[in-house]
Amino acid sequence: MSLTPPTSADPQRGALESLRRAFSAWRASSHAPGWSFTAALVLAVIALPIAAVLYLAATANANDWPHLVSSVLPIALQNTLLLVLGTGLVTLVVGTGTAWLVTMYRFPGRAVLDRLLVLPLAIPTYIAAYCYGELFDYAGPVQTGLRSLFGWTVADYWFPDIRSLGGATLVMSAVVYPYVYLAARATFVQQSVCALEVARTLGRTSMGTFWAVALPLARPALAAGAALVAMETLNDLGAVQHLGVETLSASIYATWLQRSNLGGAAQLATVMLVLIVLLLAAERIARGGAKIHHTTGRYRAIPFQDIEGWRGYGAAFLCSLPFIVGFMVPFLLLARFAVRHISVAIEGGFLRAAWNSLFLATLAALVAVALGLLLSYAPRVAKTGFTRFAAQMSGFGYALPGAVLALGVLIPLAALDNSVDALARDLLGVSTGLILSGSVAALVYAYVIRFLAVARGGIEAGLERISPNLDAAARALGETAASALWRIHLPLLAPALGVAGLLVFVDALKELPATLLLRPFNFETLATHVYAFAALEQIESGALGALSIVLAGLVPLVVLHRAIAGRAGDSGA
Repeated sequence: MSLTPPTSADPQRGALESLRRAFSAWRASSHAPGWSFTAALVLAVIALPIAAVLYLAATANANDWPHLVSSVLPIALQNTLLLVLGTGLVTLVVGTGTAWLVTMYRFPGRAVLDRLLVLPLAIPTYIAAYCYGELFDYAGPVQTGLRSLFGWTVADYWFPDIRSLGGATLVMSAVVYPYVYLAARATFVQQSVCALEVARTLGRTSMGTFWAVALPLARPALAAGAALVAMETLNDLGAVQHLGVETLSASIYATWLQRSNLGGAAQLATVMLVLIVLLLAAERIARGGAKIHHTTGRYRAIPFQDIEGWRGYGAAFLCSLPFIVGFMVPFLLLARFAVRHISVAIEGGFLRAAWNSLFLATLAALVAVALGLLLSYAPRVAKTGFTRFAAQMSGFGYALPGAVLALGVLIPLAALDNSVDALARDLLGVSTGLILSGSVAALVYAYVIRFLAVARGGIEAGLERISPNLDAAARALGETAASALWRIHLPLLAPALGVAGLLVFVDALKELPATLLLRPFNFETLATHVYAFAALEQIESGALGALSIVLAGLVPLVVLHRAIAGRAGDSGA
């Protein structure tokens, strides 16, 4: 009996079969209980503040509701809805219009304006409100100049009141419209020229093509951008307080701290939570269920249409106006104040506030990136519906306004502190006091919950670019899921982790409502430092801190714009 010697293909076939078995084993063991438990634990930590707010609202004094419903809730809810609708409408018009002009047409300064139009996002809404309040108040330079120039008295002229609902709408829209602009710009540059050419061959004008083709295709992106605008509007506290608009966020703050009614604040917070859920549902509906994709391989970049003469300069002026109002005016005012009052700012605690902000934002970024990595990697290892659900629900914290989040964080931490204090009194006869409530740990906890979605989004995008075959190969070579994450994925994810950390760092640096409500006693950050001076109508003394926040916010905007421009392949002048 003769034996047939193995061919050279047999070892290769055996290796492939071993790799296939390893991959099958990895898939079969992908329901890793450890990673599922990790995802469940992180989700529980994130959901705890929401559960605490709902519990306190349900168990609070029942007599609070009649007072809130009759005197506080109607005006606060009305102002909140009007402010959200107003900023949404203004930002949709401004953001979509400028994105269409920059994408479709070539005019003087177009390439520069494309970069400048995103800069207002570096200015927090409360800083913009402080600047425009300083400019347009009765004692501000604008009205003072008009009275001096024309010799007017108070009875001789009428001037729009910046401290009003309309003023707040315009001021906030001026700095948050880039959310819509970036979403619309990214969508317009990816639309196929074929679809637009068909509309033109059917007799549509340029504007007709915009309304009939481009705008419907961009609807999901515009809905997402408008939802971000609405979330920023709901979260705002400093701007509405400074401009005298009573919103739900301001009412929660006043009910909690000024009226010492924690239960009433929790009940107002539940109203805001319902509003957020309705907002997210409306955003889903606005996106629609249609699937939009290209049906041809003839994809080409959209060619520019030249606008010459006075029309080109008119287009440049229209695109530069949002940048001037949203960034240039506040930035120049802050720079002027900062230079003139730098010594006052330093003596007023700027350096201490800057150090505290740097420490808090760095710590929050590190924790958020670590948890974001765990939540993004868990569905890759434990392929269950629960891990995917946990990863998706972790992003809900970004929709929580800072006032609601601060309330939800304080309740469980205070309960834990009281329990520890009672136990220490019983066993040791000493009082531990408040360990976590009003501490740096509480602030970091709130920051991480609010900005975890920011970190996870960037990390997930990086993981999607790593082939699952690497995971299978690592498991075939004896690596566990944890060791594969440490030795293989982390080096490949370094750029994504860095960008995610940078975004969380800047967002934490700007956060005001949660910081204002949870900070330790006599503990100032740059945001609260500026807020304190603005409350005293001394914004010029806090201008250096405000300018520092704005300059820090410019860095991720440059990174974000480069990413969008790189995907678009748009280099038109």
